Amino acid sequence: QVQLVESGGGVVQAGGSLRLSCAASGRTFSSYAMGWFRQAPGKEREFVAAISASGRNTYYADFVKGRVTISRDNAKNTVYLQMNSLKPEDTAVYYCTADINKSDFIATSIRDYDYWGQGTQVTVSS
Repeated sequence: QVQLVESGGGVVQAGGSLRLSCAASGRTFSSYAMGWFRQAPGKEREFVAAISASGRNTYYADFVKGRVTISRDNAKNTVYLQMNSLKPEDTAVYYCTADINKSDFIATSIRDYDYWGQGTQVTVSS
């Protein structure tokens, strides 16, 4: 079992920044890949970014490339999502997720992820 707790969401003006955090517990954090997804009202949950267990490999959705950075601190069992130049269309609930079956490889499909946090709301005002 893996427990995930997100924090750091909030309301920000367009062009602003937020850093989301996700604290994990229950398994050796450095052994599995992590990801962030988001879900806007009326839309399906979509992939945002992912990072391998070691942190060496990352992958981003095209719509966030250049604006978002995913990172992890295995000593703190925490993964981060730094979001800059935020746009109103980034408004969504952001979910942290764990893929316990992958270490160095990264998945972008929601079906590959095993555990999910409760989500944190990000609202970007225009």
